[in-house]
Amino acid sequence: MERRDQILQTAAELFAENGYHGVSINELGAACGISGPALYKHFRGKQAILSEMLVQISDELLSEGRRRVREAPDRDAALLGLIEWHVDFALQHEPLIVVQDRDWAALPVESRERVRETQRKYVEVWVKVLRELHEDLAPKPARAMVHAAFGLINSTPHSALLPAEQMRATLRRMAHAALTAPVG
Repeated sequence: MERRDQILQTAAELFAENGYHGVSINELGAACGISGPALYKHFRGKQAILSEMLVQISDELLSEGRRRVREAPDRDAALLGLIEWHVDFALQHEPLIVVQDRDWAALPVESRERVRETQRKYVEVWVKVLRELHEDLAPKPARAMVHAAFGLINSTPHSALLPAEQMRATLRRMAHAALTAPVG
C-alpha cells in the first residue's frame, strides 16, 4: 500500500472513531508511523485528507457503477451488478460512510460540490437502470427508490451484526427485493 493510501485509510478509521475534529495531525501521523509534520509531504493538511478520501471514493463508486452497467448483458444483470458493488463497498468501507455522514460540514465547499455532483451522477446510473426495468417509473420516484436502497445498504456501520458473508447476502437480497418490487 502506498503511503498516501495508508494515510487515507488510517484517517478514515480515526475520523470515524473520534470525529474529524477529534483527531490532530500529530495523532494521525503517529497512527501512520510518521510524525504529524511528515504528513505535509503528502497532503496540504487535514482538510485535504478529508477531501481526497471522500472525492476519491465517490469517483470510484461512479466509475465502477458505470463499468458494471456497461458490461452487463441485460438490465437485470446491471441492477444485480450495481447492488453487489454497493454492498461490497459498504461492507469494506464502513468508516467512510460514518465520516461522510458525520463530518460532511468539515469539507471545503469546492470538495463538497464535487462529491455531491459525482454522487448525483452515480444515483443517475441507478435511476436509468431502474427506469428501464420499470417502464412506467418516473425519474423522481426512481431517485427516491435509489436513495432508499442506499440508506438500507449504507446502514452497515450500524446494522452489520452478522458474519460478513451472511450480511452481504442479506443486504443484496433486501436491496434487490426493494428495487424490483412492483411500482404503482
